[in-house]
Amino acid sequence: MYLPPHFKNDDPAIARELIRDYPLAMLISNDDEGFPFVSHLPLHLDEEGGQFVLWGHCAKPNAHWRYLQARPKALVVFNGPHGYQSPKIYPDLQRVPSWNYLAVHCKVEARLIEDNEGKDRLLKKLIGDHEPAYAQQWINLGEEYQHKMMAGIVGFELRVTSWECKLKLNQHRKESHAAMRETYAAGNEGERELAKWMDRLGLGG
Repeated sequence: MYLPPHFKNDDPAIARELIRDYPLAMLISNDDEGFPFVSHLPLHLDEEGGQFVLWGHCAKPNAHWRYLQARPKALVVFNGPHGYQSPKIYPDLQRVPSWNYLAVHCKVEARLIEDNEGKDRLLKKLIGDHEPAYAQQWINLGEEYQHKMMAGIVGFELRVTSWECKLKLNQHRKESHAAMRETYAAGNEGERELAKWMDRLGLGG
């Protein structure tokens, strides 16, 4: 992605936090005609030896797993909070609107998970992220029903080979920070999150 130096973040802790707080990702591959194919999927993040590893699955009728099988290299995009940036935050009038956002892009190498044991481990990672109490209900469903459900999905391990994290918060326009922070603090949920990130990065004015 386009990544000016003033928006670039190299801290893996921040990338990790955004991935875990906003787990619904866009998995992007090329289809058999070379056109980008996108699936919107929740992904679980692990770390192995300092390397990010993502875990997820798609429905078996979704052709995406076939594209990963044929072409294992793919892109995963995590979008964090975002919000409109009004020109009114500047002290002068010769300004235009913009949009602020936080995002993480991961280049990945995919490996399919098609055995029931592997799928079960993967599903328990996702259950642990979003509803740990459901784990017992899943177990109580019994192996026959579990196997029936797992037959309808294909899992995958996505090893992150490189990542980029962009924090676009108008860092290079200090004269706007106080007004922007005030506007976002009084805005919608995403804008209020941006205000918190401004505080964390020392951009509150």
